Amino acid sequence: MTKLESYVLGKWIPGEGDGRAVVDAVRGEPVCTVDASGIDMLKVVEYGRQVGGTALRAMTFHERAIALKETAKQLMAMKDIFYELSFKTGTTRADAWPDIEGGIGTVFSYASLVTREFPNDTVLVEGDMEGLSRDGTFVGRHILTPKPGVAVHINAYNFPVWGMLEKVAPSLAAGMPVIIKPATPTAYLTKAVVDEVIRIGLLPEGSIQLVCGSIADMFEHLGEQDVVTFTGSAETGRSLKNHPTLLANSVPFTMEADSLNSAILGQSVHPDDEEFHLFIKEVVREMTSKAGQKCTAIRRVIVPAELTDAVVDAIAARLATVQAGDPALEEVRLGALVSTAQAEDVHARVLELCEEASVVAGGDLDMSLAGLDTNAGCFYPPTLLRCDNPLKAVKVHAVEAFGPVATVMPYHSLGEAVEIVRLGKGSLVASVFTADDAEARALILGAAAWHGRMLVINRDCAKESTGHGSPLANLIHGGPGRAGGGEELGGARAIKHYMQRTAIQGSPTTLTAITREYHRGAKEITDPVHPFKKYFEELQIGETLITHRRTVTEADIVNFGCVSGDHFYAHFDELAAKDSFFGQRVAHGYFVISAAAGMFVDPAPGPVIANYGLEGLRFVEPVPAGTTIQCKLTVKRKIKKAPRGDEKPNGVVVWAVEVTNQEGAPVALYDILTLVERRGA
Repeated sequence: MTKLESYVLGKWIPGEGDGRAVVDAVRGEPVCTVDASGIDMLKVVEYGRQVGGTALRAMTFHERAIALKETAKQLMAMKDIFYELSFKTGTTRADAWPDIEGGIGTVFSYASLVTREFPNDTVLVEGDMEGLSRDGTFVGRHILTPKPGVAVHINAYNFPVWGMLEKVAPSLAAGMPVIIKPATPTAYLTKAVVDEVIRIGLLPEGSIQLVCGSIADMFEHLGEQDVVTFTGSAETGRSLKNHPTLLANSVPFTMEADSLNSAILGQSVHPDDEEFHLFIKEVVREMTSKAGQKCTAIRRVIVPAELTDAVVDAIAARLATVQAGDPALEEVRLGALVSTAQAEDVHARVLELCEEASVVAGGDLDMSLAGLDTNAGCFYPPTLLRCDNPLKAVKVHAVEAFGPVATVMPYHSLGEAVEIVRLGKGSLVASVFTADDAEARALILGAAAWHGRMLVINRDCAKESTGHGSPLANLIHGGPGRAGGGEELGGARAIKHYMQRTAIQGSPTTLTAITREYHRGAKEITDPVHPFKKYFEELQIGETLITHRRTVTEADIVNFGCVSGDHFYAHFDELAAKDSFFGQRVAHGYFVISAAAGMFVDPAPGPVIANYGLEGLRFVEPVPAGTTIQCKLTVKRKIKKAPRGDEKPNGVVVWAVEVTNQEGAPVALYDILTLVERRGA
């Protein structure tokens, strides 16, 4: 039998022991053995920190993003290899899609987010400058820098690709090397993906290490700059989280645990409504997708009491059409559980739940399996339970059968529905099915504190909804209480998890030098050459242009109103304006920034390609006719962009704009962004 190797210390290394045998979940045939004994975990940790971490931190955010994107492109081209292996885990191709292509797609999402929202630098500046003194000579700001440690990712068996990549992508984007510990039953699929990542070779050596088997004493070598993430059972997570070394060194520990997620059918819904049919379809899909082995799967089906029978009958009828069997067959919709041990555990949990609930559909272990003569022990029938007294029950809110199992429970009021949901003591996700927005608000606000994510599904969004069980890269994945109390994904939040946020204080000039971003009040650089005549490389942070003056006239206000069609009373009605907040007629705010552009723009052709956008606009003071305005344009930040296709090499220059009146008081403050040509590639 093949022994699965670990990739550590720059090479593939087999364990020294016999290891644990892993079998094909569909046919029971041997796949590999998994063992990591004999690997020096201290050396693995130090290698990640010193080799991988040093190389990653030398790269900018954009350079890391480009490496991730190009790696994801090549992984996507090899997806069929991963699908073929995935069949051995008991998963159909449709159910493997969110794992394989969803995982690779998450890498694409993070690569895109970084190049769009992060600087092409090694430090991230966060939030606005905070003035800390009267004259502005002492200011503060927050920065984020990569933790110079390793991120240890301990993953669950049910998503061997997505579960790895959704953690790896933000870690590497942040500049932190990873040590991946996959769950043993599906480690061979994780290993296949890592094997290709190493072969592709776009990520620095040491940035990714893989331990197939026990991590042994690794936790004992972790310190304050390291991070641990865990996905799996709440019981295992609590045990790991309380490791003495992690506690002693305050090592950040993020846990995403299995939870008793809910689907709630609104009280306003009738059996003939589209929302009723959407509800039934989603419950059955979540019960059977990946054979119910999802941390987000629906476990509690909460319905109006008067619709309990209708819901049970509809779910049972739909489950009866679900074909189980060889997941490689197109007609199969229900695959196998990951192992015989898992199937036995699910059955034991169902028997436990039956102390408070009764089986109303499924439960027959003598299954008909398409394409297979016998059950190798990993298949379990989709099973629906019914608990008529959920407020008095305990186990239906505490015991999870991690397979194709759900329990229907009735409620008599929206308040009671919320109370039932809360009995789960924290979940990853709950979904609400209703076309009544007031009902949706009551359920969401009543239960939101117990959930990391909630979604409302009705006829308006069903067609494009990603569904109950689909975490997305730009929204948080996690939940309070039983769900682990952690957060993953969530766009930039996930990247920042692997960085240290530090408040820095000093003069505006010093903070500008540290952050490479201009701070108002910092020393300015002047040059007789107009900044719009300079290429990207030639512009300096803090380089400033002070324009000529212009007096705003009555004609300006009238003409701009005629051109724009904006005849708001504050600009044209003398009497109404006099009684208003302004006390007199004033110029349009958009006229002020248009006039400012005319004052600082150099009209001749040059390296500036186009206006890219405007951010943070504030109109500070009114501008009546007779006001003389002047503009100050300062290079605030520069973002070098990777070239696309045949376009000229360019970068984004962010300019701080301050428009003042004749007394020197600001009347408008904002940033403009321009695309500026680069001389180099």
